[in-house]
Amino acid sequence: MAGNAEMASLEESFRKFAIYGDTKATGQEMNGKNWAKLCKDCKVTDGKSVTSTDVDIVFSKVKGKTARVINYEEFKKALEELATKRFKDKSKEEAYEAICQLVAGKEPINVGVTKAKTVGAVERLTDTSKYTGSHKERFDESGKGKGKSGRENIVDTSGYVSAYKNAGTYDAKVKK
Repeated sequence: MAGNAEMASLEESFRKFAIYGDTKATGQEMNGKNWAKLCKDCKVTDGKSVTSTDVDIVFSKVKGKTARVINYEEFKKALEELATKRFKDKSKEEAYEAICQLVAGKEPINVGVTKAKTVGAVERLTDTSKYTGSHKERFDESGKGKGKSGRENIVDTSGYVSAYKNAGTYDAKVKK
C-alpha cells in the first residue's frame, strides 16, 4: 500500500474535509456532504466512470446502518471502492495508490465566495476626500476616521469666540 508520509497526508486531508463548514466537528468523522465535496475537489469524480451518484452510493455502503457519518477507517474503505471504478485499467493496489495520491495533501476549495469590489459608485461613495459639509469633519486628511471627536462638537473653553483669528494673543499684548 501507500507509504507512511502519504498516509499521514491522506489522514490530514480527511480531517480538513471533515471539519469543513461545521464549527462543532472534531475531525474524527465525516458526513456525506463533506465526503461528496472531497471527491469533487480532489477530482475523484470525473463525470464518466465515477459520478456524484456513485460517491453517494459508496458512502451509504461503507457507513453503519443507522450512522450518518464515516470514520477514517470507513473513509479508506470508501476510497478502495471508488479506486476500482475510477482506475479500471490498473490493479486494485495500483488504483488505491492512485486515488490516495489524488486526495493526499488537499484542502477544501472555497468556490463562489463573494469578493468585495470597489468600482463605480461604490468607489465614489467611500472616497472620504470628496465628502463635504459636516461629513467632511469626521475624517482627517489621510481619510482615517476621527472617532468621537469627528461626531461630537467639542466645546472650546478658551474664552474666545470660535473662529476668532487673534485667539491667544491677549497675554502677549498685556505684557508689553
